[in-house]
Amino acid sequence: MLRNVAAVMLDGVHPFELAVVCEVFGIDRSDEGLPVYDFAVVSAEGPRLGTHVPGLTFSTPYGLERLAEADLVAVPAGDGFETRDFPPELLQALREAAGRGTRVLSVCSGVFALGAAGLLDDRRCAAHWRHADNLARRYPRARVEPDVLYVDEDPVITSAGTAAGIDACLHLVRKEQGPEVANRIARRMVVPPHRDGGQAQFIERPLPRNRCDTVGEVLVWMERHLDEEVTVEQLAARAHMSPRTFARRFQQETGTTPYRWILRQRVLLAQRLLEGTDETTDAIAGRTGFGNAASLRHQFVRTLGTTPQAYRRTFRGPGAEEPETAA
Repeated sequence: MLRNVAAVMLDGVHPFELAVVCEVFGIDRSDEGLPVYDFAVVSAEGPRLGTHVPGLTFSTPYGLERLAEADLVAVPAGDGFETRDFPPELLQALREAAGRGTRVLSVCSGVFALGAAGLLDDRRCAAHWRHADNLARRYPRARVEPDVLYVDEDPVITSAGTAAGIDACLHLVRKEQGPEVANRIARRMVVPPHRDGGQAQFIERPLPRNRCDTVGEVLVWMERHLDEEVTVEQLAARAHMSPRTFARRFQQETGTTPYRWILRQRVLLAQRLLEGTDETTDAIAGRTGFGNAASLRHQFVRTLGTTPQAYRRTFRGPGAEEPETAA
């Protein structure tokens, strides 16, 4: 059972990410019949640590020896975690914890400490989309999944950005103590007990356009005619190439196929229209070349892991419902 939890602080710890773990596991909610965790904040680098907030410091009487009795060790994010060296004593303590079956959970860039301890080797893991490439380069044996909110590779649980740490913590509560407990804690925190979709809907990731020497003009034309159905043969004719040569050059210069490139651009345009206009899903589907709302929804879910309506509510607030179709 999940009873004993320790959150590890390092110098430069991010207060909010630390508070995520404290909020889920460190508050006594026994008056509501919820479990009480034996919770402690542990320092890996001395009794007093700085944070990334100027003038704000934390202190704790607990050192790494406290990890030996924990059922869960959580490592929140911190400043420069993606490039810093971690204390060997912490890395050894993390390895020992995972080795005896203790769960080890990271919030955002805390995942780099788990990587340094070797706990990501041959495991799937989540990372904030801004850190995913760096994490994969630094720990090539890690199987980084940049589009998900969290990954549970028992006993290692990794989460993406700040709020994804809440998702991962509630997931663990749900797994160990059932959905009712997780739902009631989420209700107290005024957060959803489970979020649909993944990180993909938050990533700013337009396709690269560097080195487009021979297909650059065609790309401009494609961007201006996303609502039209076009074939490779038509695009090749516009570029004055054979279809085979055009497809090869396109792949070389954009890193993808014409179909995938235009599909991604259509989704990006749909995202902008959902965020910034009151147009109906049908109207947006027409403007983006998907034809109808069902096709738009299918590609949106496939690409971003969420629906157009849910995406609009996420970025425009709960009152952003589907507008009525004009007569």
